[in-house]
Amino acid sequence: MVLAKEIMGISLLEKSSSFINPSKVLLNCNFYHKENQLWVNQGRRNLRPTKALRQSPMAAISENLIKVVPEKAVKFKVRAVVTVKNKNKEDLKETLVKHLDAFTEKIGRNVALELISTDMDPNTKEPKKSNQAVLKDWSKKSNLKTERVNYTAEFVVDSNFGTPGAITVTNKHQQEFFLESITIEGFACGPVHFPCNSWVQPKKDHPTKRIFFSNKPYLPNETPAGLIYLRERELRDLRGDGTGVRKLSDRIFDYDIYNDLGNPDKGIDFARPKLGGKDNVPYPRRCRTGRVPTDTDMSAESRVEKPNPTYVPRDEQFEESKMNDFSTGRLKAVLHNLIPSLMASISSNNHDFKGFSDIDSLYSEGLLLKLGLQDEVLKKLPLPKVVSSIKEGNLLKYDTPKILSKDRFAWLRDDEFARQAIAGVNPVTIERLQVFPPVSKLDPEIYGPQESALKEEHILGNLNGMTVQEALDANRLFIVDYHDIYLPFLDRINALDGRNAYATRTIYFLSDLGTLKPISIELSLPQTGPSSRSKRVVTPPVDATGNWMWQLAKAHVCSNDAGVHQLVNHWLRTHACLEPFILAAHRQLSAMHPIYKLLDPHMRYNLEINGLARQSLINADGVIEACFTPGRYCMEMSAAAYKNWRFDLEGLPADLIRRGIAVPDSTYPHGLKLLIEDYPYAADGLMIWAAIESWVRNYVNHYYQDSAQVCNDRELQAWYAESINVGHADLRNAEWWPTLATPEDLISILTTIIWLASAQHAALNFGQYPYGGYVPNRPPLMRRLIPDENDPEYTVFLADPQKYFFSALPSLLQATKFMAVVDTLSTHSLDEEYIGERHQPSTWTGDAEIIEAFYDFSAEIRRIEKEIDEKNADTKLRNRCGAGVLPYELLAPSSGPGVTCRGVPNSVSI
Repeated sequence: MVLAKEIMGISLLEKSSSFINPSKVLLNCNFYHKENQLWVNQGRRNLRPTKALRQSPMAAISENLIKVVPEKAVKFKVRAVVTVKNKNKEDLKETLVKHLDAFTEKIGRNVALELISTDMDPNTKEPKKSNQAVLKDWSKKSNLKTERVNYTAEFVVDSNFGTPGAITVTNKHQQEFFLESITIEGFACGPVHFPCNSWVQPKKDHPTKRIFFSNKPYLPNETPAGLIYLRERELRDLRGDGTGVRKLSDRIFDYDIYNDLGNPDKGIDFARPKLGGKDNVPYPRRCRTGRVPTDTDMSAESRVEKPNPTYVPRDEQFEESKMNDFSTGRLKAVLHNLIPSLMASISSNNHDFKGFSDIDSLYSEGLLLKLGLQDEVLKKLPLPKVVSSIKEGNLLKYDTPKILSKDRFAWLRDDEFARQAIAGVNPVTIERLQVFPPVSKLDPEIYGPQESALKEEHILGNLNGMTVQEALDANRLFIVDYHDIYLPFLDRINALDGRNAYATRTIYFLSDLGTLKPISIELSLPQTGPSSRSKRVVTPPVDATGNWMWQLAKAHVCSNDAGVHQLVNHWLRTHACLEPFILAAHRQLSAMHPIYKLLDPHMRYNLEINGLARQSLINADGVIEACFTPGRYCMEMSAAAYKNWRFDLEGLPADLIRRGIAVPDSTYPHGLKLLIEDYPYAADGLMIWAAIESWVRNYVNHYYQDSAQVCNDRELQAWYAESINVGHADLRNAEWWPTLATPEDLISILTTIIWLASAQHAALNFGQYPYGGYVPNRPPLMRRLIPDENDPEYTVFLADPQKYFFSALPSLLQATKFMAVVDTLSTHSLDEEYIGERHQPSTWTGDAEIIEAFYDFSAEIRRIEKEIDEKNADTKLRNRCGAGVLPYELLAPSSGPGVTCRGVPNSVSI
């Protein structure tokens, strides 16, 4: 009996309850009733015991069962510890309402809780419930300035209450509060944790009780009887029905098309095509806000302009520290946008950079100091009051981008231009060249001959004595090909004011040292007639004139690259295409579903950052249109790329094979042989991919032993089906969608989603300012074509090639706007959660073996980080180590806050 008491935690009850005689009652979450007897539950799965279990008395029992005769139910007390997160800063209204809430506590306007058992009451046929309890000392603790405040409440339950599986919360105050967690103490099974992490709205705004489930995961068909109805109700409450205008306090997840980017009420120049849906250009769905239509177009949704917030479900909004960081970034962006705008109107001489020193001064002197804006002028401008202190603190001075940190002229070198194709901010486009000359897939009747202008003579002298065919066979030729994505838009792009672009192809040769060398660039324009010269080829220079031509050609390639990077690889593939999976997860997977618990950290902030992007970045006349070559056609270009998007090829190994960069080979790590061995993005990425896949495999196999369990999981199947059929409705009939019928299918799908949200996004996002903050290295747009000998501009070019070069780059206004934006986008916030980390790491799930597996995953991520650091110091790896060569750290898992050019957050959080 002594051993049984130790196992069942009777000593806890002796200390915590004056209601019961501990010698007459046994309570434990690991026990269940059978034939009027109480048995130890040995668990439903044959899992290896955790370290904790191996050392516990339970392990000593082995397979024996302890039989205890239950006695009459008695009442006892349990305690709830409720952790509420305070706001760091409150406005006056919030402070007054907080004091009012503290006062009205005394008349019963309090926070009330109710415990709900996993068991049904045989008499009422409803879940067993505790009495209603209220939080103590709210009024006393309301003025505490700490980040977190712990409140307590006491429940009275029967000894046959069973396991607490849910808790309801009613907020009778006037304003919301952020409920971080609840822990129930006093049950013999030990503390029961409820991870909440949610805003609880006042009852006056949302009358229904909030439901929170314990951290014990359940597949749908294993849901305890007492929780079945609550599980279904909570999901029902989260789903929208396609109607109604959403309030900022709502927690409703629903779908809509991209019909909110334009503002036709401002005029035809601000109208934009709808993306997604029948009769529109195909595109993923976004989170529905339900705003009323515009006055001039009933199919277009009216806009909410900054600084007013746009709707995303309340718990998906930035937490306070993240919002503060982002607000500071936005303030910097406003100032960087506004000051150049003012100067552009004050002095026409500042439209173009005159030379490299003008750009350097943005980092050394700062924009205000350079442009000489005096305090008297500053006071007359309608700027925020904080401007003067910002000016005094030199915060308008740009940080020196990392590309300049080791070698100020590295960007000019051909080897650095090529290195950035595999270790820069957009390392996911390069492909192995399999056919020479390359061939377009565009319709020749519309876009002219599919043949390239590239000939063998253009590259033959740069192949180390090989013929072209020998170089192809030896896997030594690679291509970055933007011909087909840009050419259909060039007529319209080049008709825009201040835009002149080509559709480019760049051929690279892989040297014996493992580095790439650009050996030719093809520049294409739309064919204007049967005999028009629409294509030209530029090759590495042999003289001074050729050198400037080559630099201009590389700048046009980088401009093409910047546009595809931002609109396709970054925005479309990691932001927009993930949003439907996240919406469907909230709508179809219960918070107690193990797959929801796995995905939860990888969904954080995606909906909020996407909403902010629609409001300020990708909207009509927004930052992206202003800064990138395609201008008002940016999102149409993104939508054109979506037609060729394939979820089944978004995983790293599948993508590398598709691009011909890797071939399956079981003798190599991860089963792939890289054809460019020193390919930093791929080499580091495969390590992280393998770690994610191993973690997901352990997790999935823990809950799904066979295909039947996967197929019969109605929530899981509903999530995946809705992600495709509703979230990606325009591609729903594609044959390439993976099936979800086996645990292996599920592992592949989840690994891909987690990879895209974490490592893939990090590789594409956090290098934007370190590489693009120096505009000549990576101009986001070009304003002039390259003149040939028959052009009137050719004489101007010969007379002052540097001046012509800078007149082709973005203007001062365009450059400083762009730099401010990518500086903000490249910044890690203070509350960033990196891969291998989780909030509440020991209590996010109640499954001890999964906690242990997660710590194993975390340890592997730390090991990978050390290996990446070692590679970056290996002089044999010339694409990441050498004189003037930046180390490749974009996939190094951890980072501090700020623009660090490293760190892999769990989610698309910026």
